[in-house]
Amino acid sequence: MASRSIKPESRRWFIISVIFLAIVFNYFDRQIVSILKPVIKKEFQLGDDGYAFILNIFTICYALMYPVTGWLVDRFGAKLTMFFGIIGWSVACIGGGISRTVGQFTFFRGMLGMAEPTNFPAQLRVVTIWFPGKLRATANSLCVAGSSIGAIIAPPLVAWLALTYNWHTVFIVAGMVGLIIAGLWFFVYREPPAHILAESTGSSSIKEDAGFKWSQLWTTKSLWGVLLIRFVTDPVWYFCLFWLPGYLQEQSGLTLKEMGFYGWIPFLVADLGAIGTSAWSDYMVRKGKKPLKARKIMLSCVAILAPFCILTPYLPGAFSTLLIFSTVAIACLSWLFTISVVVAEAFPTRNVASVLGIAGGFGACGAVLFNYFVGQLMGKIDAERIFIVMAFLHPIGVIVLWTMIRTEKPKMILEN
Repeated sequence: MASRSIKPESRRWFIISVIFLAIVFNYFDRQIVSILKPVIKKEFQLGDDGYAFILNIFTICYALMYPVTGWLVDRFGAKLTMFFGIIGWSVACIGGGISRTVGQFTFFRGMLGMAEPTNFPAQLRVVTIWFPGKLRATANSLCVAGSSIGAIIAPPLVAWLALTYNWHTVFIVAGMVGLIIAGLWFFVYREPPAHILAESTGSSSIKEDAGFKWSQLWTTKSLWGVLLIRFVTDPVWYFCLFWLPGYLQEQSGLTLKEMGFYGWIPFLVADLGAIGTSAWSDYMVRKGKKPLKARKIMLSCVAILAPFCILTPYLPGAFSTLLIFSTVAIACLSWLFTISVVVAEAFPTRNVASVLGIAGGFGACGAVLFNYFVGQLMGKIDAERIFIVMAFLHPIGVIVLWTMIRTEKPKMILEN
């Protein structure tokens, strides 16, 4: 009864808080493997190509399931889709912890990839229907900040659990926490009342809001623009998540204990920077700038930071690598946060989860190709080519953003 008595204006912040927690452990779960890379490679007798294979099993499953979960959110709503998603990835994490062979471990990483995409289409739908445009980017950034917070707490917590107990314990603890969050989400979430929905979308009912059919989405220029942006920019963030912790240990000389002390720094800087850039874009909206244009201006400015990664192989030591990727990660996370808001500004409410799902799948496909590329070059004499490629990806995204993204309006209200 107490949950039902919470005012909608207050409830939306409780909902955002639970989504934040879910995303924290969503990213914590996927980050475990990268922090334990040397341990996992030794346990299962893998090289960098074998490690890249495990990453790609996760990422391919993630890419395939992302569009499906977007459709599920638009069809069945955020509450149930996200609830079963959290249950699924928590079970997968526990399964990874009890694995005894590389085949078992790879299977559960694939299962993790199938379950984790439910989070972000559900989150975007919630932000779109619960928050008006003047608060949307800030609410979205606070919500999605869980991704970098998960990456921040992962190095020290994973290192402590692994050194105190063993690597299996890390996965099992993370999975148990996820099950608790699933119950919390089911208890807290409600659909918004009519007055909140009208404030955020201009319609008192999601069913009354005009939208595209699935097939019609593919005829919009903006969909292809969003897909290209995610395809070319997501791999840089995936590198930060999956390869940077191992790079700091294997190339820059940090121990697992030192990773626990310092490995979180780029993600904290990224989080603070991305929340700040999101707030800046909302500020421009409050000052009268059109929402979509405000997001484009902010993303273009912050993309200037991404090419600094090209300096990485030429600067000595772990400190310089941490400094460079703290800067690059601000650009990565700002784009990851705000491209979701761009989707909410460019497409009807009924379609935002589907569009984000398709786009997330394309972003993961880009990461699959980049993981293979990195796996072939990492540790070799021409490894600097990895950083040269990454330096050009966000500038390409800026070109696509300005030439292909616009507000998409269906020609008629669809029949339900």
